[in-house]
Order: sequence, then structure tokens, then C-alpha cells
Amino acid sequence: MNVFEIAVGLAIVVATFASVTSTFVMPRSKPGRLRVAILVNRAVRLLGVGLSRFAPSYQQKDSVLAIVAPASLLAQLAMFLALFLAGYTIALVPYAPSIGTALEVAASSLFTATLAHVHAAGDAPVEVLAAVTGAVAVALQIGYLPAIYQAFNRREALVTLLESKAGLPAWGPELLIRHQLIASLDALGDLYRDWELWSADLGESHVSYPILLFFRSPEPGYSFVLALLAVLDAAALHLSLMPSSASSHARFCLRMGFTALRRIASAMGWTYDPDPDPDSDILLTFEEFGFAVEQMAVAGLPLERSAEEAWPQFRGWRVNYEAIAYRLADRVVAPPAPWSGERRHLAEDVPMPERPPHRSPGGKSIEAARHRPPT
Repeated sequence: MNVFEIAVGLAIVVATFASVTSTFVMPRSKPGRLRVAILVNRAVRLLGVGLSRFAPSYQQKDSVLAIVAPASLLAQLAMFLALFLAGYTIALVPYAPSIGTALEVAASSLFTATLAHVHAAGDAPVEVLAAVTGAVAVALQIGYLPAIYQAFNRREALVTLLESKAGLPAWGPELLIRHQLIASLDALGDLYRDWELWSADLGESHVSYPILLFFRSPEPGYSFVLALLAVLDAAALHLSLMPSSASSHARFCLRMGFTALRRIASAMGWTYDPDPDPDSDILLTFEEFGFAVEQMAVAGLPLERSAEEAWPQFRGWRVNYEAIAYRLADRVVAPPAPWSGERRHLAEDVPMPERPPHRSPGGKSIEAARHRPPT
């Protein structure tokens, strides 16, 4: 009997089971750890992004990319089972007359609870272990799905609510403008508090289950990355331009928001500056910032500072989250949107949020202003 083959086969089984455990049971494994699920998810994502390049419009690209996360879940289970099958096949080779027989018995034990047997002395423990392993792996995957979809539903509820408040695609200045137009600036404190809690949940769930990053919103124009970026920008604008009216929750929201982004970045193995200089340059230009401030002034927001006076304050806030948010938006191929960086896999123009007409009973319809960024 070749003990070496048994040892190699069982070593593959143990290593695979450790990866299964770190994925389904202990998802808080250290970032950068070589796990089967991570490798499979990356491969499926690259395939999805590659196929999406052939789609002529963003809506069609989004339809292709929406398959990536569910396909990754199925692919990682298939990979785990394939590795278990390979390990048990190698372990059963010394007991079987041929590799084909060992494969047949391993497959039967793993998938159908030992319908085939080698009938050799000492093979029973390996066959029983294979049967248990297959059942446990499938059960863990099934138990993993509710946690994934519950976290996804929690995330998307607030993202959907933001459309009427920040436009589509979401944009920070638009969030402030719309609240001013309906005389609801006092409601921003509650909004910042809700998004502080949302950010805490995001950092918890998306670090524990990184596959959630690639679950796309039900509608093509929605994105959790753009939604968070819009809220953080709105809070930073509020604190920079109208500090006396800014709720204390604006600071808490900003802090929790960029903390969540940093936790995700760490889980992805990205490097970032944990304590950036507030005077550091950012990718957003002053011209883009000035255009937004002009739009806010036209809408009647009670600005307390000019664009030039507020720019250092705003830049000091945005330097904490801009680089990670832009990289994350590119990684998940978020919809094109203002103030959200470039997308390597998208070649479409950046749309500005359309503001719906403002109507009142007996009053004249006021058509929505169409934003045009500086050229």
C-alpha cells in the first residue's frame, strides 16, 4: 500500500476544507490569505468584465456583470467539490485496481453517499469521510446564502431611497440642492445618522463576505459605492460651505464612511494612507468643485463661504476617502457618475443627475435645470 498517495490525497482534502471553513464559517480570515474562493471569484470577475466589453451600452454591460456574483458562488462550490474529489481519488488509488475505479468510488462517496465501493481492506474510513465531506460542503454553502442576501437587501434599501434625494446617478451637491428646493435642510441630520449606521453595516458585512462587493443593484443606474460617495461628499460640502447649519451627525457620517471604505480596502489587500495630509492634492479639481458651488448658490442654499474659502476644508475631508472610493468604483464597474473617478472598462460619457420638474397645485410647472459641468 502506498502511504504517500494516501497522505497527499488527505492533505488536499484538509487544505480544501480549511478554505471552505475560512469562506463559510470564519469569513474574517486575514486579508491576502490564499483562499480558493478568492481565486475563483477573481477568475469569474475577469471573465465577466471581459465579456461585458462586447456589450454596446452600459445597461447591457450591467446585465452581463450582474451574473458575476451569483456565478462566483456556484463556481466556488464547484471548485471545492472538485478539489475534494481529486483528494479522495488520490487517497483511494492504493485501494483500487485502477485510477478510474478510485475516481468512481470517490465520486460516488462524495455525491451519492457511497453507492460504489472498492471492497478493499481499510478503504471504508476514506469512503465514509468523503460522504461526510460532500454533505457538509453543500450544507455550508446553503447556509451561507441567507447571510449574503440579507446583507444585500439591507444595503440596497437605503441606496434605493437615495434616488429621490440625490438623483440618478447619485451626486453629493444634488443631495444638498434637492433638500434646499423642498425646504428640508433640517432633515439632513437624520440622513447623515442613517448613513452612519449604514456605513457601519457595510464595513461589517462586506469585509466578512467580500463577494457582496460584486452583487450589483437591481437597477443599472444604482450603486452602493456611488451612493456612499454622494453622501460623504454632501456631508463634506455641508461642513465646508455651511458649517453653522451642519449637524454633528455629518462628522460622524464622514468618519464612519471612510472607515468602512478603509476596512474594505484592507480586506482587498489594497494599500492606503491611514492618516493623509489635509493639504494633499485630490483628483477632483477646483473647477469641478466651483461649478457645484455655483449650482448650489443658484438653488438658494445659504452658503457661508465662497468656493475659494471652502475648498481647503472640503479637500481636507475628501482626501480621506476619495482614492479608495474611486478604486472601488472602478473595481466593481460602477455606473459612470460625476465626482467618482474613471472606469477602465467603460467608455461612456458621465451623465449628470436629471432633476424632475417641480410642480404644485395651481402653480406653474418649473422645468428641471440641466446641469452642465465645466469644459
